[in-house]
Amino acid sequence: MPRPTPPDERVITRRRQVGEQIRAVRELHNLSQNDVCSRSGIDVATYSRIEQGHSSPKLDTLIRIADAIGVPLTHLVDVRPPRQP
Repeated sequence: MPRPTPPDERVITRRRQVGEQIRAVRELHNLSQNDVCSRSGIDVATYSRIEQGHSSPKLDTLIRIADAIGVPLTHLVDVRPPRQP
């Protein structure tokens, strides 16, 4: 079975931006990581890696995070890519 190709820099950058967006939305709602984890059933280490951009969450996980914070899923992933010149 072939190994998956590692993500390129563009993907890594966008993953980091999504993590930053998730953290910003969580903080806007005055929630701690522990609050989100207890509401979503995600362990703290996994959640922390998502916010830091070190892990790519599955769609199901993003839905659980959005529900735990109480926002639409789009609020977590609405990261606009930089415009090309």
